[in-house]
Amino acid sequence: MTVLTNEQVDTAVSSLDGWARQDGAIRRAITFGSFLDGIDAVRRVAVHAEAADHHPDIDIRWRTVTFALVTHSAGGITDKDVAMARDIDRIVSRPET
Repeated sequence: MTVLTNEQVDTAVSSLDGWARQDGAIRRAITFGSFLDGIDAVRRVAVHAEAADHHPDIDIRWRTVTFALVTHSAGGITDKDVAMARDIDRIVSRPET
């Protein structure tokens, strides 16, 4: 797996809503309506991440959940991280039914 160049990361992040490059990863903080809404979103992302075998770093602070993506085994941000960011956006944008 190839680490993306700075220019490739910048281009990818510009196409992702709310994501930014910070500290060697791409990150997005999302504030949910309640603590439990955030926990539910984390659970749904975790199920997807486990199936994809690509796990984000997740920080939970009351109603705000921050997702951080970097491919540690490759030593940087890869296409896999960008794809997971898009998946996370899709997952959190629709509540589970």
